[in-house]
Parts: sequence; C-alpha cells; structure tokens
Amino acid sequence: MVPTKVAAQTVLRPKVISEKEGVIEPSIIAIPMRGISIRRWGSSHVSLLFPPSSNQSRAVIASFSSSSPSSFRRFSQLNYPAGVSQVPSRTPTWQEEEVERIRNEIWEGRNIYKRDRNEETQANKKRKLENGDSSVPIFATQFSAEDIAAEQRRPKKKVAVMIGYSGTGYHGMQLSLTHKTIEGDLFAAFVAAGAISKANATDPKKSSLVRCARTDRGVHAAGNVVSLKLIVEDPDIVQKINEHLSPQIRVWGYEVVTKSFSCYHLCDSRMYEYLIPTHCFLPPHPSTYLGKKTVELAEAHGDTEGFNERQKEVSSFWQEIDEKEIKPILENLPEDIRRLVQSALYIEEDSSDKETAISQAPQDPIDNNLPALESESTSAAATETTQADKPDSEAAAAAAAAPPSKPTLTIKQKETIQKTIKSIKAIYTNAKRAYRIPPSRLQRVQDALDKYIGTRNFHNYTIQKPFADPSARRVIRTFVANKEPIIINGTEWVSLKVHGQSFMMHQIRKMVAMVALIVRCGCDPKIIEESYGPVKLSIPKAPGLGLLLERPLFNTYNRKMAAEFAKEKIDFDKYEAEMNEFKQREIYNRIFREEEESNSFGTFFNHIDHFPAETFLYLTAGGIPASQVNAETRSEKMKAGEGALVGMESESDAEASGEEEG
Repeated sequence: MVPTKVAAQTVLRPKVISEKEGVIEPSIIAIPMRGISIRRWGSSHVSLLFPPSSNQSRAVIASFSSSSPSSFRRFSQLNYPAGVSQVPSRTPTWQEEEVERIRNEIWEGRNIYKRDRNEETQANKKRKLENGDSSVPIFATQFSAEDIAAEQRRPKKKVAVMIGYSGTGYHGMQLSLTHKTIEGDLFAAFVAAGAISKANATDPKKSSLVRCARTDRGVHAAGNVVSLKLIVEDPDIVQKINEHLSPQIRVWGYEVVTKSFSCYHLCDSRMYEYLIPTHCFLPPHPSTYLGKKTVELAEAHGDTEGFNERQKEVSSFWQEIDEKEIKPILENLPEDIRRLVQSALYIEEDSSDKETAISQAPQDPIDNNLPALESESTSAAATETTQADKPDSEAAAAAAAAPPSKPTLTIKQKETIQKTIKSIKAIYTNAKRAYRIPPSRLQRVQDALDKYIGTRNFHNYTIQKPFADPSARRVIRTFVANKEPIIINGTEWVSLKVHGQSFMMHQIRKMVAMVALIVRCGCDPKIIEESYGPVKLSIPKAPGLGLLLERPLFNTYNRKMAAEFAKEKIDFDKYEAEMNEFKQREIYNRIFREEEESNSFGTFFNHIDHFPAETFLYLTAGGIPASQVNAETRSEKMKAGEGALVGMESESDAEASGEEEG
C-alpha cells in the first residue's frame, strides 16, 4: 500500500477524462487527497478512486505503482449514482496481504501490468515516428556507394527457399525494423553469401520477399518457405548461406519457380504440430475457483453423473496428493504460520459466495493477534518523535488519530514460510510431471479434436474477427493426437498434429487450449460446436512454446504449374533425414528443456484455474450462459482478474493487426 505520509501529503494531478468518446483531454486539474478512496490492486499497485467533481458525473480511477506514486499507469471511467461522493472501500489487513503474497508465489503469480508496459512501448515507437527518428533496420547490411557501384550485376531468379528454424530467442518469423527475427537473419545471410546484391542489401522489398506462413515469437518450424529473387549461379550457394546462419536456422534447399510465384498465395495447406505435457489434462485443483465452479455448476444443472464419468480417471488425483504429501507439511508448521499458508492454499470466494467455500478451507478465521509479531519500527519511532514535541493533550490526540502500527512477521517466520512455499510448489510440480495419461482420457482429447474437422466459423479462435466476417470460416482436414505419448526427462508429452487449409492469428494455440480446458474441466465437447455461433467467448491461447510448423504443402502447384512450366516440385521429402535430425536437436530438445526450466504450461493453466471471474464458466455444466454475466454485478476481485487476463493476452504490433499466421 501507499505509505500513510504519502497519502496525506501528495496532491495528484490526473488527466480529466472527457465524456466525449472516452478521450483523455490534455487539460490537467489538481485533486486533493481528501475524500479519495484508496484500493489495493495486486501486490505492488494501488488504485485511487476520485469522487466526481461539481462539473462531472463520472469519477476517475487512477492506478500506479506504490514505489512511484507520481507515475500514473491507467485511467478509466466509473459511473456512480447521483449523490454518491465516495466509493466505500476497506484497506486489507496485513494477514490478507501476506496470504495474497504466499498464494501468488505458490501458483506462480500473475503479471497484471504486461499490457500497460506494451502500451508504453507502442507509444514510444509512435513518438519516434512522429518526431522523424529513423534508423537503419536491424537486418540491413550497409555498403558504401563505391562498393555498390563496383559490384558486378548478376542475373536473379525467382526461387522458393525451403527453411527450418527454432524460434527461441527470436521475435517471430516476420521482419522487424528493431527486433531480431528469422527473416531478418535469413535476409542478412543472403546478402553475406552474395545471393542478394549490395544495392538491395537494405530493402527486402526489392527482392520481392514473401513468406509462406508467419509464426509468432518463440514458435518453431521444421519446414517453411520464403519466395524471392536470388542470385543462385553458385552451386554451393546453400552451403554458403548456412555458414552465415546460426545453428537454429537452416536452409534445406531451393527450387526455381515461375516469375509470378508467391509462396503465400499458392500454398494449398499447412501442417502444424503442437507438443503438450499430458499433465495439462489433469483437472483444476479442487481449491481453485474453476475447480470449485465445475463441481458446483454440475450439481446445480443436474450433470453430476456425466461430470463424474468424464473425470473418473482423475477424480482422486489431487485429494491423494494433498492427503499424503501436503497435509504432513502443514501439520508440522507452527499454528500462526499454518493458518497463513493454509489460507493461501485453500482459497475462499468473495463474501457474497462464502457459503459455498470448499470444505478444505480453514474453519476458524485467522487470528488478528497472532503471536511473535513485531511492529514496524519506523512507524513507532515516527509517532514517538512527533508526540515528544507536543503538549500532552496534543500528543494524546495525535496518538488517537494515528493509524495503528502494522505488524510484521519475524525473520524466522518469513524463512519458515519461504521454505514451506518451496516445498509445496515442488510437490505439486513433481506430481504433475509424474502423471501418465490413460488411453481412455487420451481418447477424450481425440473426441474433442474431432469437433474441429470441416469448414467452421473460427471467429472465437482469433482476434478482431466478428462472427459475420467471411474470412473467419476455415477448413480443418485432420486433427490427430498421437496415441503413444513420449516421456522426456520424467515428463510425458503428447503430439497433436493439425492439417488445415490456412490458419488465423493464434487459431491453433486457442484450439489446443480449448481442448485441454474441456478435458480438464470434465466439460461436454459439444461446447466446441457452440463456439462456432455468434456469442463471443474468451478463449485463451496456449503457450507458443509447443507449437511447430511441420511444413506447408503445394499440391496444386506441383501437380499443374510445375509440370506445365517444367519446374521442380516444392517438396520437403528429399530433406527428410536432415529435417528429423534438426527437429530433434534444435526444436524438440529445446521445447523440453525450456518447459523444464520455465514451467510455462503449469503457469498458464494455474492462471486459468485461479481466474476469479465467470469468463471461463462456459467450460462448466452451466455452459455459455454461465459466462455471460452483467458487468455491473461483478465484484472488484473479478474485475481485477479480468485485468490480469488482459495482461496475459496482450498483443504485439503484428498481432494486433490481425495478420494471419498462414
């Protein structure tokens, strides 16, 4: 929270929000702190709610970092009934703050302000463009005018270059002026190998560079194609290009194509693979928001029998872990610490829903007078100094008005909590990695994947596509889960391969996430068919770590145009051995290693499970109506959760444009 002294002395100057179209006007007003409601948001940020002024019907909310109160991060409008001058709020107790911190550490925490940082980055870029700040693109190779003039002109040919790459450490496939990308490194290697002239070394458009399929940051490709005009007289040109590339990027070969060839437009279909740990199909922990709602709504809608049938393979998984491994740890903790950790593990709902809190939650409230607590020395010292300089009556009044000193945990208590958090996280992580999916549950995954086959309206599986947009209709030919999962470093993985005509932004990652969530929540797969309807659903995108472009297919070109113009077919089969070795070394091993280090999948699903809003309740027996709740009835906790989802789902420049993946 913001320190008391700052709150009492600082005069904040937020920008006034206009009634017209929600535009923030440049005018500045000073609003004193008196009458302002302070509300906590996350572990390090605070919201200040300013009451409506005499000429405003709307109040202003400002959110900023507690470490930098003068740096406002966001403004928004709130409607208030007539006559309301202040929003009631309650300052969290220190125990509630500590429980929230422990909970975030156990479940990996949430990055609520990712979107804020992204918006600031985009604003900085816009300012640079407006100010005329231009720099040489990161991929460009500059040569002097003398070098360019001295270079001998050589003939160019339109070619389709077959490549493979690991996307780790790169900002996606697409060229960027400021970030390292696959195309950027590839273009620089073409120049260094002499396949692109010095005169064209700074502008890929002069070489007519086109990509077949765009991949996001961190996404890999065993096979992809770019078409452009290259100088290919040298028989060793492929080897020379590879010498100027990192081991993460390989050129398999090239084929001379027709002059009008575009690998983007002439690609018939694409094959993608998604590798996912099988523990992602485990149900949410019973103490999580989603875990409780799946059971609660199944009972409310008379679907308990069906729900239990869909979860029968994993019905006792978490109960056994908690009983055998977590409970002994909690029992060995001191009473005061045990209550804090137990409250963090077994989360109660908002006050309006507390009667439905799970039975595992502590039955006795946290004692507000826990033993062995210290008061903050700085607050006590400041109070004593102030009172010593005043008469007795004034000192007494000041003491009565001063806020109560905030208790803190002792060093020993903090060490005990940190040790406990580490142990609990390790137990849950190891339990998930030791899980082996049974064939019956893997068949549930396949049954859900089958719902995607055919021509469907995938407007809910991308961004910025309304239901009526014809381009949202896409063709999925096959979507298959490998029936033989593999075990890598103790974790079981399953391969999901999808063959489709083309895919929109994030479509595959959202399709995979939807299937995983359906199986995890014991949901009827028919929800996938309902997702093709006009109702907008919030479907999160699974981590990009597991996504791999297998290869694009050019069947029509190979069958007609290549034969008609006596050109070689664009076919990856001739490079099969090299590609398999590359996939294992640079892609598969990297995926497995990164997941082991970062726990990306665990963090992703933990966030969804703890998301404190109705957003994902379409995955329960309540169906789509359960997720369509009037915003006015949502609690502050739910609104904060939506802010967290916005941060998790924030897009980059290219993503926000809605450009297709391929």
